[in-house]
Amino acid sequence: MKMKKVMAAMLAGMMLVSMAGCGTGAQGGSDSAGTDSAQTQESTDGKSTLTIWASGSDNVRQVFETLIDDFNNNSEYADKYQAELQFMLSGTGTQSMTDMLAAAYKAKQTDTDYDLVDLGGDDLSKVISQIGEEAFVKLDKNKIPNSENVEAKSALATDYVQPYRGTTVILAYDSEKVPTPPKTMDELVQWMKDNPGRFAYNAPGTGGAGDSFVRTSVYNYMPEEAITSDDPSWEDQWTEGFDFLKSIHPYMYQSGGSVVYPSKNQGTLDLLNQGEIDMCPNWADMVLSQRAEGTLKDTIKITQIDPSLTGSLQSLAIPTFGSNEEGAYAFMNYILTTAAQEILVKQMAAIPLIDTAQLDMTGYEDVESLDVSNFRIMSIGDLSTDFNEKWDNEIGTLN
Repeated sequence: MKMKKVMAAMLAGMMLVSMAGCGTGAQGGSDSAGTDSAQTQESTDGKSTLTIWASGSDNVRQVFETLIDDFNNNSEYADKYQAELQFMLSGTGTQSMTDMLAAAYKAKQTDTDYDLVDLGGDDLSKVISQIGEEAFVKLDKNKIPNSENVEAKSALATDYVQPYRGTTVILAYDSEKVPTPPKTMDELVQWMKDNPGRFAYNAPGTGGAGDSFVRTSVYNYMPEEAITSDDPSWEDQWTEGFDFLKSIHPYMYQSGGSVVYPSKNQGTLDLLNQGEIDMCPNWADMVLSQRAEGTLKDTIKITQIDPSLTGSLQSLAIPTFGSNEEGAYAFMNYILTTAAQEILVKQMAAIPLIDTAQLDMTGYEDVESLDVSNFRIMSIGDLSTDFNEKWDNEIGTLN
């Protein structure tokens, strides 16, 4: 029986949500000396175990649980594979998934449980800059027949990742309070000044919506090519954009007489839903899915400004040091089926990458207006760490 090796030291202190589609957690452990532990690739019912790694907000965890349950029980692969999820919640301050992947590759680990990983935006850029494309399997599209229905391609590691959904940050606003939302960044700034305390963005590093807003704000003052480069020399041109962030700081949401930058994407969305603010940057999928569920007021709408906030393609990749390549290909093909794409639309309002004419888009018509070909893609790799530190030191400390 093929064995999987997982370094216990890499898991120490890490906050994981481990979820198997059938309801049982991924098995694993380590001895007291911290030596390699082993996991079997075969589940108790004879199916081949496939471990999928993902990170992000809680809505990402929830949709992966649903997808994995459907894959395990209803797909054409149900009799052959048993998928399990290892999920890392963003903003927890623990070791990132990309750092773990890089560490495993550099340590020359093999036969690990990194069978399939979910990557996009900065995560993809960061891991490629750390360990290169060669750390991933060059995809054989013949093993992903449903990929012929997908025209979108990743701008990075094109031959090594399979895009499966689109996502973008937009402005979410309460249409009762803001009947005519701003259309440009200049109009947004004027609105902030006219409505002090009614706008908020979450602290960068705690969620991608805040990351997108502050980085877009800074990179609006820089050459367009900088937005997709991890060259450290661009850091010298951050000053003007950070001065802009300082200038709008007094107009941000306040609590107890001081400006507060909420934690996580959900933090700003909760403030919007509670009427504490009237507008915030957030992920389109979070806003639309929560509105469809009834947990968000139906007066909350979405809009995009010019220059736009950033969007990206989310993709799957197969590390060369995993242990179930065929199972990984199977899940890649599954996630591009109409059944899986509808789950992504209806559960998280994701932007589907197959023809929407094949899908039931009832209640999610707003998604159809979000064209992945018009997304402003940002990918700055490891510069994101320096960027967030600069924000913490120069903006987060302001009164």
